[in-house]
Amino acid sequence: MLAGGDGEAAAKLLELIVALGEVFGAERLVPVESAHIAGVSYKNLGEAGLEWLVEQADLGARAHILATLNPAGMDMEEWEAMGVPPEFAEGQRRVIATFERMGVEPTCTCTPYLVGHVPELGSQVAWAESSAVCYVNSVIGARTNRESGPTTLASAVTGLAALYGYRLDENRRPGAVVELGVELKSIMEYSALGYLTGKKLGTTVPYYVGLGKPAMESMKALGAACATSGGIALWHGEGVTPEAEGMESFIDGLEKLSVERADLDEEIARLTQPLEDPLIALGCPHASLGEMAEIAKLVKGRDMGGNLWVFTNRGVYDEAEAAGHVGVIEEAGGRVYRDTCMVVAPVKEMGWKEVATNSFKAGHYMANMRLRTRMGTIRELLTEVL
Repeated sequence: MLAGGDGEAAAKLLELIVALGEVFGAERLVPVESAHIAGVSYKNLGEAGLEWLVEQADLGARAHILATLNPAGMDMEEWEAMGVPPEFAEGQRRVIATFERMGVEPTCTCTPYLVGHVPELGSQVAWAESSAVCYVNSVIGARTNRESGPTTLASAVTGLAALYGYRLDENRRPGAVVELGVELKSIMEYSALGYLTGKKLGTTVPYYVGLGKPAMESMKALGAACATSGGIALWHGEGVTPEAEGMESFIDGLEKLSVERADLDEEIARLTQPLEDPLIALGCPHASLGEMAEIAKLVKGRDMGGNLWVFTNRGVYDEAEAAGHVGVIEEAGGRVYRDTCMVVAPVKEMGWKEVATNSFKAGHYMANMRLRTRMGTIRELLTEVL
């Protein structure tokens, strides 16, 4: 392949994988069964990134394994309703068309596991998007490093990745124990825990004690937040995650982090300010069918005045539409958008100055964009903010 036997694009992309392997001391390459590609929003790519993608497609780059896409910078159909500038929309359409030319599925979601992209326990994959990486490593128990857009495309085309990092048993062991002295009752509180963990531990793999029995939605929120404030790509939860039982022998003597209610309240307060006319943004990571049902129940018969935006993927959207949830949300003056989220969309350019959310990942990035923020549970945001 390096010699050009599978075409120029495969050769160049394999060179990238080999170079990474050499930098990180990998002994060999391994086959990967799937890829999830980030670097999709035109907001992040710009013309330079788009030109690189077009070059790969022109050289003959084609996906040879299952490959899905992270969110774009807009709803590919309802971008005008979002207030996206036409020039941005044109750039985004070109990005998606180029990925499709390379045989990548235009799923445009940060939760590919909600639309059928679910690897097997222990399998090697190549995923980008920090929240998806955390979920697939921790909750599903597949193996990937925190890949980049170019490296995931390289793996999609070559079917290979370098064997280092979280692909190896020894690097999946916990480096600290997080003991909870508080019962977590909402998705937002699990998100707050993840945010605190990332800030305290950086890239260290945490082993949680006392997580309870979190739902899928809480686990995706936890991973998204600890990957945002730190560089965590894998966590274990006692009695929760598939590899946790095998890690018990490694936790003796590790650093311990105790988390109480006051610690979570402090993190919530850091990203909470008084707001006057906020966008209530839910679905970071993309909302599940259960979250869509909860939102619809809370807004039924109310008037959200156009200030509620819910983000999900097309698969969940279709299910939610069939169940009547989308209609209820829209009747209440909310909007349900697909393909994108508040983190990768040009929210500030669309005129919003304030954002209320239950996601610490979203709150973190909105604050970094100099928008005023408020954290709250889904119920609090939909019944108290407007």
